[in-house]
Amino acid sequence: MAHRFFVLSGCSGGGKSTLLDALSAAGYATVPEPGRRVLRAGGPRPWEDLAGFLEACIALARADHAQAATLPGPVIFDRCVIDALSGLAALGLTLSDPGLRYASPVFLAPPWPELFASEPERQHGLAEAVAEYERLLRAFPAAGYAVEIMPKAPVAERVAWIAARIGPPGASEGRAKT
Repeated sequence: MAHRFFVLSGCSGGGKSTLLDALSAAGYATVPEPGRRVLRAGGPRPWEDLAGFLEACIALARADHAQAATLPGPVIFDRCVIDALSGLAALGLTLSDPGLRYASPVFLAPPWPELFASEPERQHGLAEAVAEYERLLRAFPAAGYAVEIMPKAPVAERVAWIAARIGPPGASEGRAKT
């Protein structure tokens, strides 16, 4: 199953959520970012309780992974458990890896200052987002994943770029290997 679970990760404000919306509109099964859903549900806020927030993201990522097994074709996740585990590691905390696997490569959105904007769910600045991106550049390979950097391109071009790597929506399996 993991061979068809693809991850968009990388820099906050790099256009992942917009890309995920476009991939969904193109017919792909998608899973929205756990962090935004934790905040919208009234869970721990990262600027008040970062460890609690990351633990809530991990719990949601576990549920997402299980639910995605019922979806057909490639499933595209906006972030995953590795994002949250790397955040905990940056705090000097560890939580056992729940063993969830995704397809390799993972697609990372690079820092894109022209897109970055603060919002109620993103109260950190660009410098913190870039530091997070650099941490993820190390975390995914350390967890056994290849990484491909997404191009800084219009959304339609990014959709085509992803589609060329994972296959069409609803296909029985993507092209990437775990």
